[in-house]
Amino acid sequence: MGLWMGLKGRFGRQGRRLRATARQRFGWRKLRPGQQEAMQHLLSGRDVLLVMPTGGGKSAVYQVPTLLLDGPTIVVSPLIALQRDQVTGLLKAGAGGAVAVNSTSSVAAGLEKVTAGDAAFVFLSPEQLAKPDVVERLAQAGPSLIAIDEAHCVSSWGHDFRPDYQRLGKVIERLGHPPVVAMTATAAPNVREEIVRSLGLDGPVEIVRGFDRPNISLEVRRFVRAEDKSEALVEDAASREGLGLVYVATRRETEEYAAALAGRGRRAEPYHGGMRTAERTRVHELFTKGDVDTVVATSAFGMGIDRPDVRYVLHADPPESPDAYYQEIGRAGRDGAPASAVLFYRQEDLGLRRFFLGGRADGEALLRVATLAREHAGTVPAAELAALLKVSTSHLTRLVNLLERAGALSVTDTGDLRYASGTLTPEQAAARAIELDKARHRVDDSRIDMMRGYAETRGCRRRFLLEYFGEPYAGTCGSCDTCENGEASERVPDPGKEGFPVQAKVTHKKWGPGTVMSREHDRITVLFDSVGYKTLSLAAVEDVLRRA
Repeated sequence: MGLWMGLKGRFGRQGRRLRATARQRFGWRKLRPGQQEAMQHLLSGRDVLLVMPTGGGKSAVYQVPTLLLDGPTIVVSPLIALQRDQVTGLLKAGAGGAVAVNSTSSVAAGLEKVTAGDAAFVFLSPEQLAKPDVVERLAQAGPSLIAIDEAHCVSSWGHDFRPDYQRLGKVIERLGHPPVVAMTATAAPNVREEIVRSLGLDGPVEIVRGFDRPNISLEVRRFVRAEDKSEALVEDAASREGLGLVYVATRRETEEYAAALAGRGRRAEPYHGGMRTAERTRVHELFTKGDVDTVVATSAFGMGIDRPDVRYVLHADPPESPDAYYQEIGRAGRDGAPASAVLFYRQEDLGLRRFFLGGRADGEALLRVATLAREHAGTVPAAELAALLKVSTSHLTRLVNLLERAGALSVTDTGDLRYASGTLTPEQAAARAIELDKARHRVDDSRIDMMRGYAETRGCRRRFLLEYFGEPYAGTCGSCDTCENGEASERVPDPGKEGFPVQAKVTHKKWGPGTVMSREHDRITVLFDSVGYKTLSLAAVEDVLRRA
């Protein structure tokens, strides 16, 4: 009892300090659900995995505690534009010095401010943290906290996987493993597990706030002819009021739809990764200032969007997964006012997404990388290996990532490669890497199937999305098209009676272990470790599926 009262008293004092700091330094009159809990655990030295909806105030979780700690906070953020916006906001708030260390600013000057104690916040990309000299300078500053934004990029299961994120676990250790907060808006249970494992989080507190965004209405419009779909989307976007986003699959479509909307009197701008940096910056600034009606974009226009009043997000093509779809529609209605998310859907469009998955790993190239790495005593620089193989750095990176996951290679702190001697032969390493690549493609393909499931479900669309992320949802939402037209039915009264409730661990004779993600009438959707998502008829699984 005495220990409990002591902890309760300490948390009470911490809570008062946190609320006072949030009010005095940032002008926030109150903290949102989950924010104070995460802050208190960080101040107590715990690692935290924070899953909070887009616009839910994740940044506050590291900003407020930083002002109560001695050393700087290192913020890992994937986009320079987002770093710039965060630094500007912190400086305006007078919340201590803030610097961004990236390729477009003076790295030396930024690090000098950090080591001199003149910066409470330092923003870096994961690519900067791959440089040993940068990590060494940061370690000298004695960081008190590490915040990792868009943490789903760590996971090879995630929809936005980035290899540099996977190496952050080593960086955290080199920095002395201060408390870490890994933040994301969308992470299914398997992604959360890999985030914890990859970053080496130490017994983290997992704080998962509801994925539901009830102010966003959901709708799918189905088409047979591509021309009808395009005309309907332009008509819809041209008739809407307020700021909006249109997501498309290809760069060409950004230009075509933007031109069509401009022809209807809308201030529309295209945006894609192939545009010059200056042009992308111009469109981003127009959007931020509200000087454009509609941005027509590929998925390149994503992280870093900070407008609370986006009223609609339209998709001309289905994304590659419900993860990506939920992330993109989550950019609407951050102010809590009504917003719309509409998917313009042709089943044939899923074929383009399968094409975008790319080719399979080159077994011969994997074998050559493994063989050359093994022949080098000690380590071999990645650039030297790329030159020997006559491949691009990006191609080599993909091969190395597969071999690293196969347990055949390791990447040193300096970025050199070392063969894991005494484990696998190069032939065995290449074979294992190929199997991992095949498994990844099976999972990616299953995500596309789940996107089809969302588009074609006759049940509540909100329930479909939330249960995909492992959040059970009873009843119907009343604000999606299937609910509004009376097509969606209520949840089966007691899904646990038949033995497969949502989140139950199961084992399949062929596909191995998995987790029940959702249930709809006579079928369940299971996320299997080996093959990804599968929707199964309950009548057909009696002899092949059992509770784990």
